[in-house]
Amino acid sequence: MHKGCPCCGQSFEPEPGYYYGAMYVSFGFNVAIFIISLVVLYQFVEEVTMAMMMGLVAVVVIGLLPVIFRLSRVLWIHIFIRYEGPCSQIPKKHS
Repeated sequence: MHKGCPCCGQSFEPEPGYYYGAMYVSFGFNVAIFIISLVVLYQFVEEVTMAMMMGLVAVVVIGLLPVIFRLSRVLWIHIFIRYEGPCSQIPKKHS
């Protein structure tokens, strides 16, 4: 991950430990994946076992790990830092 925005200079790590809150966002995504996986399994399999559920969730979560990691960080930073528009419309910040 870059240390700052190449366009405006906004620091992507405003303070140490800033992204600890993104773990809660990631947890929410993983819970949603678990619930969706459970619903899909119940639609296609007559008897769902714990091993099937754990296997499916593990494969999906590990497969989506890079996406979930980035998306949770993006959503967390968007809570606190306002998007100012495309590079051509904002002045450079000096950090």
